Amino acid sequence: MAVPLTFISGKPPFSATPSQLTNNLSLPLITLLPIIRSKTHVSKHLIITNAAATSHSHSHKAFVVSRFGPDEPRKGSDVLVEALERQGVTKVFAYPGGATLEIHQALTRSTIIRNILPRHEQGGVFAAEGYARASGLTGVCISTSGPGATNLVSGLADALLDSVPIVAITGQVPRNMIGTDAFQETPIVEVSRSITKHNYLVLNVQDIPRIVHEAFFLASSGRPGPVLIDIPKDIQQQLVVPNWDEQQQPMRLAGYISRLPKLPNETHLQQIVRFIKESKRPVLYVGGGCMNSSDELGRFVELTGIPVANTLMGLGTYPGSRDLSLHMLGMHGTVYANYAIDKSDLLLAFGVRFDDRVTGKIEAFASRAKIVHIDIDPAEIGKNKQPHFSICADIKAALQGLNKILERGKKNLDFSPWKEEVMNQKASNALSYKTFGDAIPPQYAIQVLDELTGGNAIIATGVGQHQMWSAQFYKYNRPRQWLTSAGLGAMGFGLPAAIGAAVARPDAVVVDIDGDGSFMMNVQELATIRVENLAVKMMVLNNQHLGMVVQWEDRFYKANRAHTYLGNPAKESDIFPNMLKFAEACDIPAARVTKKGDVRTAIQKMLDTPGPYLLDVIVPHQEHVLPMIPAGGGFNDIITEGDGRTQRNPILSDKDTKSS
Repeated sequence: MAVPLTFISGKPPFSATPSQLTNNLSLPLITLLPIIRSKTHVSKHLIITNAAATSHSHSHKAFVVSRFGPDEPRKGSDVLVEALERQGVTKVFAYPGGATLEIHQALTRSTIIRNILPRHEQGGVFAAEGYARASGLTGVCISTSGPGATNLVSGLADALLDSVPIVAITGQVPRNMIGTDAFQETPIVEVSRSITKHNYLVLNVQDIPRIVHEAFFLASSGRPGPVLIDIPKDIQQQLVVPNWDEQQQPMRLAGYISRLPKLPNETHLQQIVRFIKESKRPVLYVGGGCMNSSDELGRFVELTGIPVANTLMGLGTYPGSRDLSLHMLGMHGTVYANYAIDKSDLLLAFGVRFDDRVTGKIEAFASRAKIVHIDIDPAEIGKNKQPHFSICADIKAALQGLNKILERGKKNLDFSPWKEEVMNQKASNALSYKTFGDAIPPQYAIQVLDELTGGNAIIATGVGQHQMWSAQFYKYNRPRQWLTSAGLGAMGFGLPAAIGAAVARPDAVVVDIDGDGSFMMNVQELATIRVENLAVKMMVLNNQHLGMVVQWEDRFYKANRAHTYLGNPAKESDIFPNMLKFAEACDIPAARVTKKGDVRTAIQKMLDTPGPYLLDVIVPHQEHVLPMIPAGGGFNDIITEGDGRTQRNPILSDKDTKSS
């Protein structure tokens, strides 16, 4: 099966034959470095046909007119840029430096690729993630060698844990200086080995076309993830006539391809249907693996009537406004979602990894249930929780198969008593919060934002209390609407991720709901927002503290404050730092709201103002995110009352809290 690509060399005007208008997805394996993640190891001993490879590719390809003649030499940097163009790349997030001067010069010669200049490399990689999460395409970031490359580390780790497809390109010192401790030299391939799906050190300029092509395939196929390409400066400067025809050769990625899941066996799917028919209290436990399968998931729920509990990464895969949505489960999930999991007799775990923030005490999690686990990554099946039945498959194909079986079978599924029980729990344990005078409950601000945007905004967040409240009180009704650092929990993610989302989706309302601590970590990206004129709305829930750490101090450390106050101790009555001054410095409109009665008007003004806008929402630091299941606890340990205003009593030992 050929991929419909158009890669044409020659200066326009030109004509193309039909054979020139297609190009197979063909990627010889680079033998320099092994793919280090066991689930994606590449063998170099077998050759796979293109049809097998393309069935798993999610890369976007484009019509490209080369700026060079067929036999015209060009620099390796120009080859790199054209290779990106051939992958359909139109946006990159690149910060220049000595080892990437050539790449940036080549980018200025491209009429296809636009660079969005971040003000820090971490901002660039988080923006590339936001772009990928909001669009489903592979994000691209570029940084120089040494400190520029190491500044990408948090973003690479974040993308790996949350399965986000990005390609990170780093400059490197010239080949003859590698290993000499040259200026701005770091072995980024070694540094990133365990936090990337794969990485490359380019030692031959002729390898650039196939390495780029392969990198995009690896990043977007199977379980998506980050791929890094490290390119020495002399390779970028070397003149070469690239051999684009090499891409027509068979792909030598047999070890990787052989580990990509096949279509699910219908017999196995029929067994799952039998489990469903035999159950009385089934629950769907749905994660980020279902991001591309929301239609199929919706149809499955329609056919079965099974309630849905989402992970933090899975929010939006099933509409939160529907009756059968139990919203988020886990440590800060709803009481009714965790109740349903605890009482279920069948747990359908689709596209999830049973992480500790969901399960708590692993042996107590869904202890009454028969567990069915479907995931694209074989390494996740049985890693944390042993299922009774499992299928390694693309959840989209599995749901399609299950739906076909259910559609042609008799409609004899009736979970009415169970549904009524769960709905009663949902009604009696709805999320709530208290109001104290004119103080603004942070949950209320998010609720108002949800109402005024009709639940249709793309929401990015930092990490902490504001992140959990955003997950709880904004109702996500479609995939790729919720952008957050879930697995790594990287503070500073929200603002640059919102930049990436605004670049990917200029038609959408994009809001960064942030905390003052997280916002400060990448506040320099305000300059990028202004210069690029991105309509990013920023709602900072400012409590002058590291709120989530304060909550743990309140609950487990007798409210002893250990460096969690972010204000100025010499002027505790002042709001410090003044977020409005940051906005003013970058010529961004801003306002502050301190009273609950003014919140709706302030948020409406933020949304109505053209372009970017910062709203500083002053909230009490005593608020706690509830419900809360303490780390290592189970459903019976759930906390639903109390905050920093009430008496604190430690409920975990020091040993327990240290491990959390």
